[in-house]
Amino acid sequence: MTRLVPWTALVLLALLPLVLTPYTTDLVVKIVIFAVFALSLELLVGMTGLVSLGHAAFFGLGAYVTVLASPENDPGNLPLLALAAMAAAAAYALFVGALSLRTKGVYFIMVTLAFAQMAYFVFHDTKLGGGSDGIYLNVRPVLGPLDGGDKLHFYYLALAVLAGTYGLLALLRRSRFGHALAGIRVNEQRMRAAGFATYGYKLAAFVIAGALAGLAGFLLAVKDGFVNPELLSWHESGAVLLMIILGGIGHLRGAVIGAAAFVLLKELYATPAFVGNLLADHWQLTLGFTIIAFVALLPKGLIGLRERLK
Repeated sequence: MTRLVPWTALVLLALLPLVLTPYTTDLVVKIVIFAVFALSLELLVGMTGLVSLGHAAFFGLGAYVTVLASPENDPGNLPLLALAAMAAAAAYALFVGALSLRTKGVYFIMVTLAFAQMAYFVFHDTKLGGGSDGIYLNVRPVLGPLDGGDKLHFYYLALAVLAGTYGLLALLRRSRFGHALAGIRVNEQRMRAAGFATYGYKLAAFVIAGALAGLAGFLLAVKDGFVNPELLSWHESGAVLLMIILGGIGHLRGAVIGAAAFVLLKELYATPAFVGNLLADHWQLTLGFTIIAFVALLPKGLIGLRERLK
């Protein structure tokens, strides 16, 4: 029965544009994009046991490559730009992972953070990506009749990417590769004793996660038509980490639920019509208290709510 849940959710999401307003449709697209981003980190944290605080580097790099590789006044090729974003993010993930995976624990966290900040300052302090002001995507990419600038077309494109990402990670989890990652998460030393090259498995997971984060960055760049260095900041890395904690680490559905909850809570607390001007001006504080409450009351995340209610 639980296997039907993702399919049911996919069908409902596909039907939502029929009843949603343009604003709420845009909000759902944002949730879908961040769900892809959260799933990419779930591969590292939930499936491999690697807590990274620099995952936004691949997200932001994918977004920047999308804009930089696009023609200035003509529509770019949508699949080629997506592949370019993923390839650039994967290449940087290979470089970062090859070095950072030689460390463990808090040292791994700090090294990934350092590499992400390096990438952040490359775009922030140079003219490569417009400096601190960022750069605009003048014309959205296309693929035949599929126009990235058409909101309905883009909605279904983002939804297809989310479904593909979820399906890919579900297959990886059931594969020999996924079982090896699970073993590394539980006891890496025992896996090495059993003859597994754990470094190679972790590096492969790191690169795949980076590529998927780059794909999410591609989607965000096409959606907003604008990128800036804040996409690579440690705040963004912390936000996506909070998403999977909020949803429940170790569950693909938890990553999606956590992304939806985080984006909706952020939108709610930043809207004066819902919470008033005072709280809206300090939405970070309210959001922080809410997440602390969720973590305290639901240590397994929102995915564990069903067990608590039994």
